[in-house]
Amino acid sequence: MTPHVIPEMNEALLRSLTPSVLAILVRRGADFAAAEDAVQDALVEAVRGWPADPPRDPKGWLVTVAWRKFLDQARADTARRRREDLVDEEPAPGPAPAVDDTLQLYFLCAHPSLTPSSAVALTLRAVGGLTTRQIAQAYLVPEATMAQRISRAKRTVSGVRFDHSGDVTTVLRVLYLVFNEGYTGDVDLAAEAIRLTRQLAARIDHPEVAGLLALMLLHHARQPARTAPDGSLVPLAEQDRGRWDTRAIAEGVAILQAALARDRLGEYQAQAAIAALHADAPTAEETDWVQIVEWYDELVRLTGSPVHRLNRVVAVGHADGPRAGLAALAALDDTLPRHTAVAAYLHERDGDLATAARLYSEAAREAPNHAERDHLTRQAARLNTRRNDQPPPGH
Repeated sequence: MTPHVIPEMNEALLRSLTPSVLAILVRRGADFAAAEDAVQDALVEAVRGWPADPPRDPKGWLVTVAWRKFLDQARADTARRRREDLVDEEPAPGPAPAVDDTLQLYFLCAHPSLTPSSAVALTLRAVGGLTTRQIAQAYLVPEATMAQRISRAKRTVSGVRFDHSGDVTTVLRVLYLVFNEGYTGDVDLAAEAIRLTRQLAARIDHPEVAGLLALMLLHHARQPARTAPDGSLVPLAEQDRGRWDTRAIAEGVAILQAALARDRLGEYQAQAAIAALHADAPTAEETDWVQIVEWYDELVRLTGSPVHRLNRVVAVGHADGPRAGLAALAALDDTLPRHTAVAAYLHERDGDLATAARLYSEAAREAPNHAERDHLTRQAARLNTRRNDQPPPGH
């Protein structure tokens, strides 16, 4: 049971307290699924009662009410008699304990036994404090479908020991998946991912956590310039850089520099360094593509990712010319997503408009989403128009 509408005055506070309250219940011995249900019931009471009678200690209030909700359910459910020893040990109401288990909650939600989509949904629900309806809207699926996904995920992690050490790499991958969903429905998942990564960075001193936060800030800074008024995509080279968020860029660069100074390079720091070089260029023409190629070399060394290899090809096409880019592209698997679009781009830069137009059309048919398909279709149409406007040979 979750509140569908939270008054604006309490929404930020409730969402910030949700993970630590849930973590306290799990630490006391409640299994994850039962604890999460109890916390959501407590949130409903908070929404109803706080506007008229706000508590002095909101976190302590939520812990007390959620624990009682859990105990009530434990008493009522005969299938849970194994928890009766907990029923007799209800802590007295009072200030919430100072220990913060939110970090363990991150690790639990990113448990390797969960699929990526389930881990993302559970993180948004348990750590982010979003309702099932909000998460369903963000992922464009029915609320019932998302409820089932979250319920299965909760059952999966309910038997996991809460003090089991987690893998920060998996947590970061989940947060990056959230970020890459961008903006859909009434929830800006990119902004939510930044909020959660800030929260994680405050709890763990790790250069890759800082690297991911820097990467998110640098990418999100370009958000206002990414789409035209009609909703169409605007490529990086054509974006109005005056619309970029300079404050977010400055913060991202500062976080990145501090992380790089620790000399423990990881893939998110390398990606952030590339984003910082784009952000540093006053115009597209002044981009330091030679340095970007060097950073992609580091990124490929760290990950071996075919996607990073493909992005490196684009950088090579700028740094060393389109034919060098096409030569590098020839060494990659032509079934890679966006391989055809990169080929079209490099052929256009090389002046072969006919081949580029044909490849843009092919890439549009392969596009993973409507916005990208429209963009590539327009690119093909633009080149075909240019070709038709050219005078015939000999004129």
